[in-house]
Amino acid sequence: MQCRITTEDPAMGFSPDFGRIEVYRPPGGLGVRIDGEVVVGSRISPFYDSLLVKLTCTSQSFEGAVQKMYRSLAEFRIRGVKTNVPFLQNVFQSKAFLSGKVTTNFIDETPELFDMISNVDDTQKLLSYLGEIAVNGAKHPGAVGPPPIGAEPSPPKPSKKTAELASQQSFKKIIDEQGPAAFAKAVRDHKGLLIMDTTWRDAHQSLLATRVRTRDLYQCADATASALDGAYSLEMWGGATFDVSLRFLRDCPWRRLELLREKVPNIPFQMLLRGANAVGYTSYADNVVQEFTTEAKKSGIDIFRVFDSLNYVDNLKFGIDCVRNADGVVEGTICYSGDVSDPSKKKYTLDYYVDLTEQLVNHGIDILAIKDMAGLLKPRAATMLVSALRAKFPALPMHVHTHDTASTGVASMLAAAEAGADVVDVCTDAMAGLTSQPAIGAVLNSIKGSETLDNPMNLKEILKLNTYWEQARALYSPYESGIKAGSADVYIHEMPGGQYTNLKFQAFANGLGEEWDNIKESYATANQCLGDIVKVTPSSKVVGDMAQFLVANKIPDEKTLLEQAESLSFPTSVVEYFQGYLGQPVGGFPEPLRAKVLRGKDIIEGRPGCTLPPVDFKQLRAELQEKHRGRRDVSHKDALSSAMYPKVFDEYVISRDIMGPVSLLPTKAFLKGLEIDEEIEVKARRGSSASIKLKAVGELLPNGKREVFFEVNGIPRVVDILDLKVLENENKKGGMSAVRERADPMDLGSVGAPMAGEVVDILVKDGAEIKAGEALVVISAMKMETTVSAPCNGKLKHIAVGKGDSCTAGDLLCAIEP
Repeated sequence: MQCRITTEDPAMGFSPDFGRIEVYRPPGGLGVRIDGEVVVGSRISPFYDSLLVKLTCTSQSFEGAVQKMYRSLAEFRIRGVKTNVPFLQNVFQSKAFLSGKVTTNFIDETPELFDMISNVDDTQKLLSYLGEIAVNGAKHPGAVGPPPIGAEPSPPKPSKKTAELASQQSFKKIIDEQGPAAFAKAVRDHKGLLIMDTTWRDAHQSLLATRVRTRDLYQCADATASALDGAYSLEMWGGATFDVSLRFLRDCPWRRLELLREKVPNIPFQMLLRGANAVGYTSYADNVVQEFTTEAKKSGIDIFRVFDSLNYVDNLKFGIDCVRNADGVVEGTICYSGDVSDPSKKKYTLDYYVDLTEQLVNHGIDILAIKDMAGLLKPRAATMLVSALRAKFPALPMHVHTHDTASTGVASMLAAAEAGADVVDVCTDAMAGLTSQPAIGAVLNSIKGSETLDNPMNLKEILKLNTYWEQARALYSPYESGIKAGSADVYIHEMPGGQYTNLKFQAFANGLGEEWDNIKESYATANQCLGDIVKVTPSSKVVGDMAQFLVANKIPDEKTLLEQAESLSFPTSVVEYFQGYLGQPVGGFPEPLRAKVLRGKDIIEGRPGCTLPPVDFKQLRAELQEKHRGRRDVSHKDALSSAMYPKVFDEYVISRDIMGPVSLLPTKAFLKGLEIDEEIEVKARRGSSASIKLKAVGELLPNGKREVFFEVNGIPRVVDILDLKVLENENKKGGMSAVRERADPMDLGSVGAPMAGEVVDILVKDGAEIKAGEALVVISAMKMETTVSAPCNGKLKHIAVGKGDSCTAGDLLCAIEP
């Protein structure tokens, strides 16, 4: 493509009178469409791999011409071939170029010109994602079940429209207009049992490894708002959803919250906040948790269930303060462990829970949550615990949560309600039971007709919503845990429902799948070794890591562990737990194991966040903007995500840039790809859509790639995909592979070729200490030389090319250890 800037003519806009240019590859050559009309057909010689397109913009001033040129380039849609449009756009934004003071060394002296936003449109990126699956198969960590079953479900039509729901009186309106205290009073004064639905968060975390996508929640949001009108809340955020959305689903969790909030104006949204751990697995600086909580409230969260993984009061108080400062509803939480109905259990007694609740009430909570994260709360224990708390705190609204792992969940929730609980947790029947929550249908039908507990919600409409989830769940069959029935062994191992499926997948990933029964037994052993602690994220992860560690090292009991402890390399999570990074457990740390694990390492006394320096969000945002220049405009929400999950956030941004908006793909296509001649429609939320059909996968080419042929809205498109199986086989043979090593876009130190070309010079040597911005390799393409610079400081551990080598875009040039 050529560009020319002139200031001779005051004409506006494009010189040629056309809009969208499409360059495509029909059989036998290149083709061109302008605004959909073919102007050059397939009779172009197949020997031509390039096409010259000239764009001329004019204005009365240099600055005006540059502005028009930049806008015009942004409107180009050139598909099927690579262009230098991103490079030109960088030129037109360069301060040096705009000043008019550039020399022939301009390109050499301005390496940031090659930090290019890809001009590949989102549809083309999605084709690359689908093509990758077609050639190399789907890769979804944690998927151990069968491929997706069935078709995309159609949500039922709601009986009430969004505008009607928004205008009526509701708990959501009370929170917005009168505040948390008025909401708490309305809950306590309400006649009948209220429910919180966990389908959008804990239910799929417990059954499907948290893998339900925003798309499938959004599809049924209207119907959910209508069917569950009058519910206490919807739990739909926090916990593992934040991490998994970024790490595995390539879905922005903040966008999920905002989209669903628009759809559900009448029901309060609730999230799970891990106190000082926010939605992460360790303690963060105080200002990170406060900023996160404030932003969550602004984005649509009303009620914050604040808990601490060890019931450590200082962490709990800090989380409560953060929510109070954000003007959210504080649902202070006591995590349930042990068995208050068993007199032989001496650690987690009724007195312990009453005392803990009193400390939370004195610190100013609005609601009390009893969080039974493993399903240990037996019906008799529920009666005893809720009755004791109700007698002590008659005006305090109480909300009880459990899991149905032992199949006693419905009975326990009914017992809690009879004893005075105001709210219990349930989920749609199709996502209920096992390690999830009790079924909404079972609970509501059980209290129907009761003078004190009856709930008037529309059961018929709820059942229609259940049909949607029956069909949707079939799509997520790869993440089914294989659990067929409830099991009372939870009373022995005490594993949280939300951890059960994730730990099972983790065990398989670590090569311990056949040891699953041993891991469950070792989970109980690990818990005792760690001091019989409260087990919920992130403390449950510590126990899970320790359990796998015991199995892998064939350590059968606590005595053997103590004997060998000083010679063992413990998991990082276990070491940090003993250092005090999560806070202080009930009853203190067990000795002498703690001393043998730490071996003199530093110990944190008190609340960990107190010792951590605050994060400078302005600086962090600037650093992220620089790191992801050309990929993303970094927002404050992005900086918050990065503060808790720095590596995961970076991988999310890079994958979004490479794969496109995969969150828009239908779930079956996202997980499994397409069959030959299968067609899907991809709808963007701004209203546009594309019809994508997979036509064929080509033969293996000499460069190790295969062409994958698609039709998009009836127009042929092709993507080239590297066949990794060929590369792997060649590497196993130890021979020369026809395929060059590829740069890893997820690795900051993996430096890839920005374009196809020939290596004309290598400016560094193996083992050299490299500084960010230092010149590494010079590539020549069509008489234009490009100097590739280091993206980070580090040691050069590998040079993958030699002088005179030809390379394609994305081939590995150098590997730096950052």
